[in-house]
Amino acid sequence: MSGKHYKGPEVSCCIKYFIFGFNVIFWFLGIAFLGIGLWAWNEKGVLSNISSITDLGGFDPVWLFLVVGGVMFILGFAGCIGALRENTFLLKFFSVFLGIIFFLELTAGVLAFVFKDWIKDQLYFFINNNIRAYRDDIDLQNLIDFTQEYWQCCGAFGADDWNLNIYFNCTDSNASRERCGVPFSCCTKDPACVWDEQIVIYTKGCVPQFEKWLQDNLTIVAGIFIGIALLQIFGICLAQNLVSDIEAVRASW
Repeated sequence: MSGKHYKGPEVSCCIKYFIFGFNVIFWFLGIAFLGIGLWAWNEKGVLSNISSITDLGGFDPVWLFLVVGGVMFILGFAGCIGALRENTFLLKFFSVFLGIIFFLELTAGVLAFVFKDWIKDQLYFFINNNIRAYRDDIDLQNLIDFTQEYWQCCGAFGADDWNLNIYFNCTDSNASRERCGVPFSCCTKDPACVWDEQIVIYTKGCVPQFEKWLQDNLTIVAGIFIGIALLQIFGICLAQNLVSDIEAVRASW
C-alpha cells in the first residue's frame, strides 16, 4: 500500500496575505483622506450647516478628498476583509468595483482623446466658473493660486478672465481695492502687481499652459496611467485567483 496521500486544493497564503496587506494600506489611506475632508468641512462650518454645501458657486476641492477617500475606503475594506475572512462575495465585489473604475478610466481617456476640443471648452468653462467664486471659499482660492503659480498662468485664457470676478472686474460699480487687478498668484515677481501692474503678470492662460505641460510630460503621464492600469488588472487577477482557490477548497469538502 502506498504511503502517499492525496493533497486536495489549498488557498494560496501568498496571494491571500498579499491582497490583505496591500488593502490594509489602501484602507488606512482612505480613512486618512476622509478624515482630512471632514476636518476641512468642519473648519469651514459645513458639517454644522449641511445646506451650505450648495452655496459655493465653484468647485470645492474638499470633494476630491471625500470621493477619493470614499472609493479607497470601500475598496480597501472589501479587499482586506474579503482576503482575511476568505469571503468570496467581498472579493468578487472588490474585483467588479476595481474593474468598473478601470473601465471608467479607459473610457475617459478615449473620450478625452477623441473630443479634445470639447474637453478644452469644458475646462475653460470650469476655470471661469471657479474664477467667479474666487474668495468665496479658501480651499478653492488656494487651489486656483497654486494652479496659476505652478503653470505660470493667469485666468483660463488670459488675465482678462478675472473681469468675471466681482472683486477684480473693472466696472464702475466695483468699489473693491482690487478693482482692475488680478490675484497675487498671477504675478511673475512683485506681489504689488495686483493693482494696475499688468507688465509683471503672467500673460498666458491656464488652459494653454496645461496643454503645453501635458505635451511636455506626455511620456510621464502615460507611464503613470499605464502603471495604475496594470496595478488594477493585477489586483483583479489576484482577487479572482483567490476566489477560485476558495471555491475549489469548498467544493472538495
